[in-house]
Amino acid sequence: MSTATIAAELLASPSPRTCGSGDAGTSLVGETIGILAGWGRYPVAVAEAIRRNGGRTAVLAVRDHASEQLHDLADEYDEVGVAELGGAIAAFRRFGCSRATMAGKVHKTKLFADGAWLHHIPDWTGLKTFWPHFISRRRDNRDDSLLAAIASAFDDAGVQICPATDFAPELLATGGVLAGRPLSASERADVAFGWQLAKALGRHDIGQTVVVKNRAPIALEAIEGTDECIRRAGRLCGSGGLIVVKVAKPQQDLRFDMPTVGVGTLQSLRAAGASVLAIEAGRTILVDRSELMAFAGRSGITIVSCYDEAGAVVLSADQSWAA
Repeated sequence: MSTATIAAELLASPSPRTCGSGDAGTSLVGETIGILAGWGRYPVAVAEAIRRNGGRTAVLAVRDHASEQLHDLADEYDEVGVAELGGAIAAFRRFGCSRATMAGKVHKTKLFADGAWLHHIPDWTGLKTFWPHFISRRRDNRDDSLLAAIASAFDDAGVQICPATDFAPELLATGGVLAGRPLSASERADVAFGWQLAKALGRHDIGQTVVVKNRAPIALEAIEGTDECIRRAGRLCGSGGLIVVKVAKPQQDLRFDMPTVGVGTLQSLRAAGASVLAIEAGRTILVDRSELMAFAGRSGITIVSCYDEAGAVVLSADQSWAA
């Protein structure tokens, strides 16, 4: 299969994990879409897109996470604790949502802090859902495992969790050099090297981002998140010239935890002295695209969006990079 065909399929075809009725161009007029909103600009961008497409927004803000901007974008609004799963389900049903999406980061470190369960007391549905993960320890606490358990609880209650891109397909990154100059040969080699590392990291559901220089790994993302991983790389390697690679996991469930890039990500790159950000086309969310590209231009940061072909990084139909 050619790279051009792969690109077309990634950007035009619904994922097997999509809800099947939210393809690009579909009107949302008359439908209320639920948004379980975590930290960052991503939930705001999703709410704006739903409204542009004629839909109504029912926002459930995760307490101590979500932006206050969501108040003005919500036709229905409520707040829930991070473990109040039954309350979230009841609210979406009350608002008339048959479809909902998760958008924005939930800081997992809060769940591992001392006394976390006293501060984030789960309701009955949350307790049943998270018991195998945090109490009996019969299941692991990787992001995919926890998010899949949450999505299953919603689905069982008649609220289908869908990829945010079903409602906002315009947020997906297209392929090519999106900002900045073409990469040098050494930068291309670093991207190819980092791509393989990041895919291996994602295969184990550990993180999505790696930072490399001269084909050496400088920092790998774990529970701390992308921004702190990038900043840690800057502290470890103060000479600059870092290459940041952020990709989807090979087994990526597009309903949640898709790689997301916003201005905050580029601020972390600039602070760390990184010069290149490589992302995966068709599987990365770009938040506030015009502001993102303007910031990259002012900061001298190149953003390159590549495709994955059998684990190898591909920029275009006629250019493959070997590690």
